[in-house]
This record gives sequence, structure tokens and C-alpha cells, in this order.
Amino acid sequence: MTGAAARSGISFALLLPLLLAAQPVATDSYLPALPAIAQDLGSASASLTVFVLAFGFGQLPCGPLSDRFGRRPVLLTGLAIYALAALGCAVAPSIPMLVACRALQGFSMAAILVCARAAVRDLYPAHEGPHVMARGLTGLGVVALIAPVLGAYAVQATGWRWVLGGMAVYALVLWALCLRGFAETRVRSSDPSAPKGSVREVFASQSFRAWASVSAVTYGGLFCFLLFSPMVYISFLGLSPGWYGWIPAGGSLVYIFSTTMCRRLLTRHGAVRTVQMGSLLSLAGPLVQALGCWMLPMSAWPLLLGHAIYCVGHGIHQPCGQAGAVGELPHLAGRAVSWSGFAMMAVAFVVGQIAASFVNPQFSNGAWPMVVPMALAGVTLVLIAYLWLPRLQLSHSRKETP
Repeated sequence: MTGAAARSGISFALLLPLLLAAQPVATDSYLPALPAIAQDLGSASASLTVFVLAFGFGQLPCGPLSDRFGRRPVLLTGLAIYALAALGCAVAPSIPMLVACRALQGFSMAAILVCARAAVRDLYPAHEGPHVMARGLTGLGVVALIAPVLGAYAVQATGWRWVLGGMAVYALVLWALCLRGFAETRVRSSDPSAPKGSVREVFASQSFRAWASVSAVTYGGLFCFLLFSPMVYISFLGLSPGWYGWIPAGGSLVYIFSTTMCRRLLTRHGAVRTVQMGSLLSLAGPLVQALGCWMLPMSAWPLLLGHAIYCVGHGIHQPCGQAGAVGELPHLAGRAVSWSGFAMMAVAFVVGQIAASFVNPQFSNGAWPMVVPMALAGVTLVLIAYLWLPRLQLSHSRKETP
């Protein structure tokens, strides 16, 4: 770890999960508030869609800005805007203002996550990155487990506006922690002839393309679960909303377990072998679901079991993919992180839109629109893990051999 980390008054290992958790705080705690918002102001679905789009596109400028001006100023600015946007949402008198403030919040969240992930590469060598990201994502999983429960209780006890006020408080506390404890991690070269780098260099990196593909594909499959699972479990299979709420919570528990397990696998087997084992789980889960759709179409149990297996693979792929995408680009960590994050959102959006075209009010296709994209993601991950990553590893080995 660099000297910047040593000067930090607060351990980066503590700050990282708190920074990454800004995403579930902004999304998972918001979901229970949607019905109450719709009752007071009108349909609130646009506020969620715009938030996700702003988060996806916001990563593109935030990466270069953090490479140019440093992680610390971009991070502190993002946290401040996140808090102000949440307060704006809390006092919004209409849906247009709510949507505008949520868009601003999504953009600011992009700055927070880009800087947090880029700082991992700044502070740690490439081979330690997956371990550090796994620890951070374990903390994110804990918050994702708690956030919807707290959001639901807050809506019931105090109203939906206090949920958004709580987001502002979270961001302000985190801003204060980072102001005191987050030293600049971007190491600027004193050599004027050092290469500045560009987006073209990011995409020229085969390592970036391979590992970013792992993150994007696994998230694309999970996004289809998030998008279609309410329809499948509530509208098609007839589960109550209360029972359904335990399904994503269970997925968060599995995710916490799998990111913890990922660290042990990395120590024993290395990144490539770890992702190979994870890819088999990512394929096995949807295959269990597909077997259930074929033989027990009205049973939730095969879908639940398959989802749990897929989540184990997802918890292995994300730390490896996110850290691996910036492994050989330390001087372009911000740009690499931003394009990797954008790829995740873009793949999820495109796959979700295609799958949505197979959903109709009669649910004639049952759970297949949710299961098929997850199965395709599993197949793609197996191909990447067993065909692309070993070739990449062999190429690096040859370069390191004198």
C-alpha cells in the first residue's frame, strides 16, 4: 500500500465498504418508498429509471476527472452533491423535481463509486486488488441486506421523505469521514515525459476487455433477476409482496457468503482459476431454474435454488472482474473503472430490454424471460473463464519471462 494510505487517519479498508454502500443506500432503501411516493405525487417509476441511467452515463466523465484532478476532490464533491440531491428529493413537491434530483443523485453516486474503485488500484498492487474488492463488496452486501428493511420501517413509521433524508445524513457523515481520513491516492508522475494515456489505451488493453466482460456479463444476468423477479414470484406464482421481500434479502446473504469465500479461493487458486469455478456456478444456477421451468413450472423452489447458486458465482466474479479491469492500467485507473462500470449498466439495460419484449400480461412465457438471460450469461462466463482468461494469463507469463 502507498504512503497516501499510511497518512490516512481512517483505514481505507473501513471507508471502502461505506463508499461502495452508497449504491444500495440510494436504491434498496428507496424501493419500499415507491408505493407511498406514488400515492402522494404520482407514479415514481421514472425516478428509479432516470437514477440508474444517470449512474451509468455519469461514470464516463467521472473517471477522466478523477485521473486529472485526483480522487479526493472528485469524491468529496460527489458526496456533497449526493447529500444535496437527497435533500432535494426529500422536499420535492412534484414528480418532475423528484426525478431531477434523483438524476443528480445518480450522477453523484457515479463519482463516489468510480473514485472508491480507482483508489483500490492506487493503493494496492494488481494481485491484491481482488482481495480488497471482495472485502469491500462483503460490506456492500451487508448494507444491501439491511437497507430495504430499514427503508420499509422508515416509510411505515415516519413517511417516505425521511428515507431520502436518511440518505442525505449517510452521505454527510461519509463526507466528514473522507474529509478527515481520505488522503489523495492518485500518484502523479514527476516525469513530464510520462505517458498520459487515453480511452483508446484502456480499450487496447486485452486485460481490461476480458475482466470488464466478466463484470458486465455476470451483472447482466443478475439484473434480469432484479427486473423480472417481482413479476415472476408475485404476479405469476402468486407469492405475497411480504414473502417476496425475503428473496432479494436471501440473495444478499448468499452474496456476503460468496464474497468472503472468494477471498479464500483467490489465496489458494489465483484469480483465473477462481473465476473458472465461479463460472460453473453461474451456469449451474440457471440450468436448475430451467429444469424447474420445464418440469415444475408453477413451483418457486427451483427458481430460488438456482438464484442462490447464481449469486454465489456472482459474488466471485464481481471482485475479480472489477479489480482485474484496472490491474494493468494504474495510470488510467479512473478511466478504466468508469468504462467498466458503464459497460455493466449498458449490458444490463440492453439485455433487460430484449428480455422484456417476451413478457406479456398473460405471463404466457412464465419465468423463461428471467431464466434464459441468466443461462446465456452463465454460458458466456464459462467461455470467458476457460477460453479467454487462460490465453490472457499465458500471454502475461510470456511477457514476464526474460
